[in-house]
Amino acid sequence: MNSAEHSAERDPFRREVRYSIVTHSKSTNHLHTYLNDHLAGSVAALELLDQLIGNHKGDPLGKFFRDLRTEISADQETLRNVIHKLWAKESTVRKAGAWLAQKIGQMKIGAADADDSFGLLQALEALALGITGKKLLWRSLDTIASQVAELQGTDFGRLEIRAEEQIRRVEAERLRTARELLSMAR
Repeated sequence: MNSAEHSAERDPFRREVRYSIVTHSKSTNHLHTYLNDHLAGSVAALELLDQLIGNHKGDPLGKFFRDLRTEISADQETLRNVIHKLWAKESTVRKAGAWLAQKIGQMKIGAADADDSFGLLQALEALALGITGKKLLWRSLDTIASQVAELQGTDFGRLEIRAEEQIRRVEAERLRTARELLSMAR
């Protein structure tokens, strides 16, 4: 980068070179990695939800998990669109790693069905943690969207509110499951 370009970056009134994390290779790589980490997390969440849906067919939690899966799948699609708008590539390695990690976690969590309240509690905690991470992702992207043309037009504030609602619902189920565990221990 020559000195004229460098000074243009520091001067927000000059239009020749616009400062953006998308225009700097090191920052771009970090942003792409960050987004792909979240995409991998969504892959793991959907795998976990598929397991929970299968384990809770015919009971009220089955519908709860199906509804949550629909929303998280939509959020994943939004994230994929953001990744593509930023000219990034989806990381197959990260997605495969998330899938594998979820399968290993599945062994620890167990069936997480009506007969395994402790596994269900752990699964709900994993979902709550992942959704909290997604909420923070949307907040971060909302913070930089005004400076990154490729991010403009996506309502990250609305996505953050939806994540908060998801957290609230998962937390209500988590606490219900914890109370159920306590009553069984007595």
